[in-house]
Amino acid sequence: MDPTPTTRTLTLLQSGGEWTATDLAARLGTSVRTARRDIQRLRRLGYTVEARPGPGSAYRLRPGGRLPPLLFTADEITALVAGLHLIRAWLPEEEVTASALLKLDQVLPRPLRRRAAAIDLATEVLQQPGAVVTAATVGVIADAVAEDGRLRFRYLDRHGRPSTRLVEPYRHFLRAGHWYLVAFDVERDDWRTFRLDRITDISPVAGTHRPRTFPYTSIERWLTSDFGRVPGTGTGPERRSPPVTRPGAAASVACREDGPLPEPASRDSHPPAERADVR
Repeated sequence: MDPTPTTRTLTLLQSGGEWTATDLAARLGTSVRTARRDIQRLRRLGYTVEARPGPGSAYRLRPGGRLPPLLFTADEITALVAGLHLIRAWLPEEEVTASALLKLDQVLPRPLRRRAAAIDLATEVLQQPGAVVTAATVGVIADAVAEDGRLRFRYLDRHGRPSTRLVEPYRHFLRAGHWYLVAFDVERDDWRTFRLDRITDISPVAGTHRPRTFPYTSIERWLTSDFGRVPGTGTGPERRSPPVTRPGAAASVACREDGPLPEPASRDSHPPAERADVR
């Protein structure tokens, strides 16, 4: 969903500097009257938007003028800034984390701003090779999960074989340096995993459907049971429903896996080799 004009006005003001109503209207594609109305709305919400009087009057956002951030503690700011650094390692080609840090600096009171700046300076997370994802992809998946929606996307397996998938997403998770999507593949009638960096052209599918129950109480249990195929795992109270069976499923090796899913490494060993992709 696109941000509202008021939110986009706030984003421009938080980028720093002074903005005339004409400049705001030009950047947002609205009228000067709408830009001024958005300024008034921001003021009613508690933002301190200052106006320079006289010809060519311009607006600026005064740092620390919004009250809600005062509810943050120093430890919470530490967690927020460190978390943004962590996620930036997976989104190296995007500016969303940098813009979030900038906005945080604009609205924090001085003591918390010093803590945020200190964590920003002291924290460095090494980029993870081969694990690049986009915030847009993560956002589309999250919206579909929250709304019990379906997604359609193009997928490229490790052998370079393309396919189009219609899925009902359940969760996405990080493991062994890669982000994965767990989803029910409608056309293949089974639960699958997909690497997010191999997903393109993702979009929500209109309409409603009856949400499916994930067969295990946790993704971790599902993975350690080899997707439900290891006897004696995921049974009893751990399992929510019987596994999906299909003709010829026994002959399909790693049939639920559409991306390489490394086994978790022990503390005293190197990660084992990845499994092969299948269609």
